[in-house]
Amino acid sequence: MFAVMIRQQHVARCPPRSGAGLAPGTAGRDNSAGRFRYHRTTFPDLIRPIVGATLALALVPAHPAVLQPVPVPFLERVLARNDPAPDQCRALRRLEARSDHFGAAGWMEAWTDVDPAGGFRYEIVGEGGSGYVRAHVLRAALEGERKLWLSREPQRAAFNMDNYAFEENGLSADGLEAVGVKARRKDVLLVDGSIFVNADDGDLVRIEGRLSKTPSFWTRRVEVVRRYQRINGFRVPVAIESVAQVLLAGRSTFKMTYEYETINGSRVGDPRPGR
Repeated sequence: MFAVMIRQQHVARCPPRSGAGLAPGTAGRDNSAGRFRYHRTTFPDLIRPIVGATLALALVPAHPAVLQPVPVPFLERVLARNDPAPDQCRALRRLEARSDHFGAAGWMEAWTDVDPAGGFRYEIVGEGGSGYVRAHVLRAALEGERKLWLSREPQRAAFNMDNYAFEENGLSADGLEAVGVKARRKDVLLVDGSIFVNADDGDLVRIEGRLSKTPSFWTRRVEVVRRYQRINGFRVPVAIESVAQVLLAGRSTFKMTYEYETINGSRVGDPRPGR
């Protein structure tokens, strides 16, 4: 489990939204810690690989040096893209998580900064709903991402022939080229599913699939969808959604969205908390 070591100073907490994270009749009382007492490691174990895989697939490009001959020219173009991540970015993120079985949910807004000098940093500016979900899921997700940046662990999940087998699946309903991906080993940072890329240049738009290895005994299945956009010339993640089936706890969901303010020093948006 992540050790949550966050000292929040001068943090403006937005008021909880109507009914956020509260079961009917609880009227502001948070009993989620009691409801989750048998699963204190479940959500942290679940969120870590989801966030880790997002970082890996968003920020680590497939490196041409490791490619082997591929019979399909389109796949060669996809795998051979040299697509570096931006050196600096600042974004407002909104995180949400919910357990349908326990009726507990929480949300959080945080500014995140990434640059070579400071690495990954975050500042929580708003939160509401279940205190347990906020502490053990949402804060844990941010803290886990900080640790992943330090460890460089996402490099294990680069899109290359060492990690994946690929299969061209033709055009999808939304006009994107679908490429089937199958992890060559069981790893919580790899997915089995499909990537969807622009047909003309092979630029990554979306990933859909299942984590090739479940993150814990409690988690039976984790389905993920990750979305990307090219902003200021860089491919960056803009949304991640997951649905997990957790033993005894049932269906649990996690969502994180990104609104960018600056990328490599250029202003690209005007995100504001609470709107």
